[in-house]
Amino acid sequence: MPVSATRFIRKMRGGAQAHLLEASDGNFYVVKFQNNPQHRRILINELLASEILTHLGIAAPPHEFVGLTAEFLALNPEVYIQTGTKRQEIVPGWHFGSRHPGNPHTLAIYDFIPDALLNQVANAEQFRAALVFDRWVANSDGRQAIFFRAQLKDWLAGPGIPPRKLGFVALMVDHGFAFNGPHWDFPESAITGLYPRRTVYQEVRSLDDFEPWLTRAVTCPDAVFDRALRQLPPEWLENDGDALERLVDKLCRRKKRLPDILLECREAPGSPFPKWVVD
Repeated sequence: MPVSATRFIRKMRGGAQAHLLEASDGNFYVVKFQNNPQHRRILINELLASEILTHLGIAAPPHEFVGLTAEFLALNPEVYIQTGTKRQEIVPGWHFGSRHPGNPHTLAIYDFIPDALLNQVANAEQFRAALVFDRWVANSDGRQAIFFRAQLKDWLAGPGIPPRKLGFVALMVDHGFAFNGPHWDFPESAITGLYPRRTVYQEVRSLDDFEPWLTRAVTCPDAVFDRALRQLPPEWLENDGDALERLVDKLCRRKKRLPDILLECREAPGSPFPKWVVD
């Protein structure tokens, strides 16, 4: 259920100028604001993406609506957006929060690890899963991921995981530029969604290596989109109701083409799938 911001932790990198905040439920959230520099639609994209990722079973942080009151903003002057030389105040209300995987004071988060460690990530198959999602939603920002060391039993669903085994875990993050960001369209590109560290795709040999996520996407029920739309705060939508309806309709129709859209990324520069033989 929605939470309230209670403490400012730090500003995050990136064009949206998200902030890391502690909330009333004791968790920490990377919060993107309604009046972020990239556009209000970015929050809607994040919400839709979060529901789709959950349905597909892809490792990504859960979302929450984080309320910022006028009182909180007055007590935390560090919370603002910088546009050039101008300070832009945050609008009180509901904002999009992506839950941090732990206490940021004690859990080290990396957005890059060496290839030797990347090959040891316990859930590295999630990069294949994320490619299904990114191709479907035309994520124009490329694939972003974070890595951290944790007890694997807390993050992986597979059987037989030793109760105290530690390892690197990956989470897929930052989906504001799904649907080509604020443009809400689906430009075609062979490189859309590919993670720049192509070693994560080295064992891909066919479309079968994108299962079960590909089947889950192609058969995704309308209820997934309806669940996201029911949650949507009205102030995020403004006059975009018709445009959002068209976006969801295009997304539903696009899922039937997803196998072909995945096949197209074999033509990306650099041969991202060296073992995927063309029939």
